[in-house]
Amino acid sequence: MHNGVESFFQQPHSWIMNFQRLSFFVFAACLTQSILAASYQLETNSAADKSLIKYFERETRQLEKRCLGDVQDLATWNEKRGKYREQLFEMLGLWPLPKRTDLKATVTGKIEQEAFTVEKLHFQAVPGLYVTANLYVPKGLTNRAPTILYVSGHGPVISNGVSYGNKVAYQHHGAWFARNGYVCLITDTVELGENQGLHHGTYRAGMWWWNSRGYTPAGVEAWSSIRALDYLETRPEVDTNRFGVTGRSGGGAYSWWTAALDDRIKAAAPVAGITDLRNHVMDGTVEGHCDCMFVVNTYRWDYPLVAALVAPRPLLIANSDSDTIFPLDGVSRLHSKVRRIYELHKASDKLGLLITPGPHKDTQDLQLPVFRWFNRHLKGEDPVIQMAATKLFTPEQLRVFQQLPSDALNTNIHYGFVEEAKPPQPPTSKGEWEQLKEGWLSDLKQKVFAGWPEIGNAPQLVAKSNQESDGVRIHEFEFETQPQVTLELMLLQPAESSTRRCVLKVVNGESDAPAARERVKNERVALALFAPRGFDGTAWSGSDKKQIQIRRRFMLLGQTLDGMRAWDIRRAVQAIRSSTELAKLPLWIEASGDMAVDALYASLFESGIERLSFSGLPSSHMDGPDFLNVLRVLDIPQALSIAADRMKVQVEGHTRETWRWPSTLAENLHWPADQFVRVRREL
Repeated sequence: MHNGVESFFQQPHSWIMNFQRLSFFVFAACLTQSILAASYQLETNSAADKSLIKYFERETRQLEKRCLGDVQDLATWNEKRGKYREQLFEMLGLWPLPKRTDLKATVTGKIEQEAFTVEKLHFQAVPGLYVTANLYVPKGLTNRAPTILYVSGHGPVISNGVSYGNKVAYQHHGAWFARNGYVCLITDTVELGENQGLHHGTYRAGMWWWNSRGYTPAGVEAWSSIRALDYLETRPEVDTNRFGVTGRSGGGAYSWWTAALDDRIKAAAPVAGITDLRNHVMDGTVEGHCDCMFVVNTYRWDYPLVAALVAPRPLLIANSDSDTIFPLDGVSRLHSKVRRIYELHKASDKLGLLITPGPHKDTQDLQLPVFRWFNRHLKGEDPVIQMAATKLFTPEQLRVFQQLPSDALNTNIHYGFVEEAKPPQPPTSKGEWEQLKEGWLSDLKQKVFAGWPEIGNAPQLVAKSNQESDGVRIHEFEFETQPQVTLELMLLQPAESSTRRCVLKVVNGESDAPAARERVKNERVALALFAPRGFDGTAWSGSDKKQIQIRRRFMLLGQTLDGMRAWDIRRAVQAIRSSTELAKLPLWIEASGDMAVDALYASLFESGIERLSFSGLPSSHMDGPDFLNVLRVLDIPQALSIAADRMKVQVEGHTRETWRWPSTLAENLHWPADQFVRVRREL
């Protein structure tokens, strides 16, 4: 088969396959994928598991439907394209754009080959973020040459505790380009470069605050690539009007970001670096990817929209047919949507789809057509490819640093790459506070909770059972917070006496039933016990690793698990207020720990709440629940202040300094003494 495929590739243009000619490959690939991807599937052991799958299916289908669905003509696309690009910058943590600071580019060594040289160099994408790279330059150039930015994928080369960078694993690409008249810069990534950082914050390091900060390592890689083009523009050998970008796997993804964001790229050939949300969420390929493969999906995109931003420039979508983390069906769906945008540009000849046999691997079957693509679109040539891409150097030869720089920020770049919002001084006038508050609420709606459904009718409490025990009436209800999410609420009321108030107690598991009964009788309250999705009867099956991957799926859909729990609490409030019996009672909300944060944000968007009472409330989203981008808007003390402006708030625990912001605001605006109360807890 290998010889047959290789001769097939020698035929001009025949490797830009249409769907009829792909039928055999599609059948074989789907069979292989169904076997190999089974470990990525969600559990189906319970009703909660099945409901979760239906929920993800519904959310995925909605985003699929709206992706490019409103683009019917070229004028509409041209009108929207600039906005889409700005959104992509933002979802990569790059808006507003970082400053183009001095690159401080430095060549640390040079290798001589018969046909080319290799310069070992580094530059700083931002101060302290060192990008190590190898620059392959043909000898004997008489004119500026077409230039390829090759972005490395996940190919670690580490020996005796020394990382030589993933550029070493992909050196054969740089050598081929240089031997064929191209300048080629191969860059290291932040995780697998010589100075190693992190791509796996939510995947395995428990850094859920990446979501709250709006940080993804994809943004670091995209910016490093953009700055690599800035560096290449300074080189006398480079034709800046003939830039191409390519890379495979992770490098394929970064090729997509770079080509979508930077029009200096004139031709692109990402290899195995993108598929659609259906593959990631429903087929579970998210479980095979680190965080660098994804944007923080604030605007709820599906990935064909990223690819469409390359149009009408030449774009080759390359993949193998048995790739379990970039499955063929998703790549084909993506190509179909992008093809329509190229057709609107009357540039169908500039879009290619390359499918080769094989797994997720850097094969010659993939390499040769990519080389031809750049020959055609950057050189205007299409010779038969006779030279193989081979590795020529040892890792030590390509090493940039013999000693890593002491001022490098690579290891911890995730802490500072995307800045969190710095809270202003607490306002001293009501007008200033109103303006600040309304701006925050608007940003929360647009940037943080855009994944919430549209508000419909208030959910109705559906009775499941009721009984009376020891002077307490116990009602069990269920209600739908959104399609495929049905939750339970237990209401305890005094059997004999009148009720003074309704208390919604948000819990994350079973509560102390005897204590709840005593409280109902002693305080004469209606006590509503409610657990948002993912707890008790709605808990999902699977190991801790599977639970992590469930949480990551929410982010891909432009949500977070805790963000949707806040939505569940909103709907619980609405259900209580829609009850004829409960609506007339003052409503208090109580919660502790992470549930207190979720309840806090729910309260900002619901009326009719008289009081909040929280214990163990985290002081920051760096330690508490993750909501998309929330730290780019405000932090928990400021959210607490918005709540205290609308209802009485009591917070138990922490020091006076922790809640100084809302306390100072209360003093500045002369709130009543009981409006915001910090209760000290003795340990």
